[in-house]
Amino acid sequence: MKYFLDELRIIPRIAWMIALAAGIAVWVFLSNSMSQNLPMQNWPKSARITFVLWISLFFFAAMLLIGYINADARRRGMRYVMWTLLSVFIPYGIGIILYFVLRDPLLVSCAKCGASGRSSFVFCPKCGEALTSSCPVCKRAVEPGWNRCAYCGKELNP
Repeated sequence: MKYFLDELRIIPRIAWMIALAAGIAVWVFLSNSMSQNLPMQNWPKSARITFVLWISLFFFAAMLLIGYINADARRRGMRYVMWTLLSVFIPYGIGIILYFVLRDPLLVSCAKCGASGRSSFVFCPKCGEALTSSCPVCKRAVEPGWNRCAYCGKELNP
């Protein structure tokens, strides 16, 4: 639950305000539409309220999700404007699904200078400090627990 709340905190305030405005606008529009002479006017009042509430919540959540995609792509060093527009304009939520399938891993901060780099980087692009363990021969990134380099086969120091 803490991770979910931490992720919600990256959504900008403007996205929260837009999502709230969209939810309220949908609520008002549907409430007014249902009071007119429409087939839904014959529904029980509780069904009409439930319908309007769920549709409004859907629009609220969709706007928040687009705000999350914008902020998350920005913190991952991706093209955030492009991904935001794709998530808005590709229909049926396919743009949103594509973002979550294709997004880059989070950036890693250098302990020495604080610059950000991709998690696949072995060395900091600013100061050259090692960001992850690397093979002494081929200088490629190695994972903790490996006894040999997966790329050149050289035995790694313990």
